[in-house]
Amino acid sequence: MIKAFVFDAYGTLYDVQSVADVTEAAFPGHGALITQIWRMKQLEYSWLRSMMGAYEDFWAVTRQSLAYSLDVLGLEPSATLIDEIAEAYNCLTPYPEAEAALAALSGYRRAILSNGSPAMLDALVGRSPLAAQISTVLSVDEKRAYKPDPRAYDLVQERLGVAPSEVVFVSANGFDIAGAKKYGFRVARIARVPAAALRAEIGAGPVGPATLFKALRSQLEGLGYAPDFEVSSLTELARLPGVAPAAH
Repeated sequence: MIKAFVFDAYGTLYDVQSVADVTEAAFPGHGALITQIWRMKQLEYSWLRSMMGAYEDFWAVTRQSLAYSLDVLGLEPSATLIDEIAEAYNCLTPYPEAEAALAALSGYRRAILSNGSPAMLDALVGRSPLAAQISTVLSVDEKRAYKPDPRAYDLVQERLGVAPSEVVFVSANGFDIAGAKKYGFRVARIARVPAAALRAEIGAGPVGPATLFKALRSQLEGLGYAPDFEVSSLTELARLPGVAPAAH
């Protein structure tokens, strides 16, 4: 029986590409490339810090990965400007269907499990219309280990009191889908970039930063851990097998 839907935040409920206006305003002509390198390094640094046993919270990781991105492009911002640009991650735009999709699941516990630090998640969720639809926000900071480390997923059982088999874990990120499935959750993938559409985009060329990001981060990982469900948008979650319609 499904008792809870647990959502990834970055890239699943909130659009990480919405920082592009900020990066472009700060460095005209470089915004698209900064946006993609920044997100890829942000994730890589979270994995590296978990594997190295050198945990720092996601705000530090976000600033460090931004600094890397600017340095590799030969850009020299002040520390103040790095903080101002990084703040964009606390103001990400929710996906257009997110609020209604969460409301349609009102008969279930709805939580976020995110790599974000508590302060980042407080700002991100608190400033958005999704706050009224989420009962619990879990940060991996409590475990000092980033997803897909199993310790991060332990928070769901410990804080929500539900077994993995009673959870539908929702993510658009391939690494998170593999980690959550390996952990034992039922997993729903939000497939915003179908493989066929990506291949067509690559074939049409030239391959720019956004297309490269889609190829590296929007697809399923080839690790043998496939999701239980695959949908094109958050709206379709309410129509999954075994999900009761929300009462009105």
